[in-house]
Amino acid sequence: MTSDVQLSPTERSTIKRGKNRAVQDRQVLYDILDAGLVCHLAVEVDGAPFLVPTAYGRDGNRIFLHGSTGSQSIRSMIEGKPVCVAVTLVDGVVYSRSVFHHSMNYRSAIVHGIAKVAEDPEHALKVIVEHVTPGSWDYARSPSKKELAATVALEIDLTEASVKVREGGPGEEPADLEANLVWGGHLPLVRTWGAPVPHETDRAIPPHVSGRDR
Repeated sequence: MTSDVQLSPTERSTIKRGKNRAVQDRQVLYDILDAGLVCHLAVEVDGAPFLVPTAYGRDGNRIFLHGSTGSQSIRSMIEGKPVCVAVTLVDGVVYSRSVFHHSMNYRSAIVHGIAKVAEDPEHALKVIVEHVTPGSWDYARSPSKKELAATVALEIDLTEASVKVREGGPGEEPADLEANLVWGGHLPLVRTWGAPVPHETDRAIPPHVSGRDR
């Protein structure tokens, strides 16, 4: 899917290396975020970089994240320090006739911004839960007041973002192509869900789990 809504690169989000792989369509950014499950969130903590993998969810032009009220990284974000969020989807590995040109096929998104406390924490948590485990919010027990009090839900605007995509086969040097001594090509990576494994209580597996296909 493509759209007429384009990214608006800033100095931080302008791609300087591999410009040929830059994508300006904002819908591609949304598609990457919707397909991923884990983002890597970077923020400065006590004068040093801090990077944490975490679940997230997208709602329109913003993403939601959550963490413990006791987390140092969460406190740093609440203080207004700039954050960077990265999501990468690996679609395959690329074999060249030269190891220098070995590569990966991928879709990646990087978001820059300031995180702020979500105005509606329950909505933010619902978005995250439904992104990672669709159908669970209305099926499982809702968070208790104690659980909500121990959790901070954050939102980050997606306005400042960059997207890169690589697909297809290897780049080759003319001399390597002419010699044609080894194989070159790419190996697609296919991901699929396995069969659900129930808890020992052995309840019937609900349709939103057993029928999942992403």
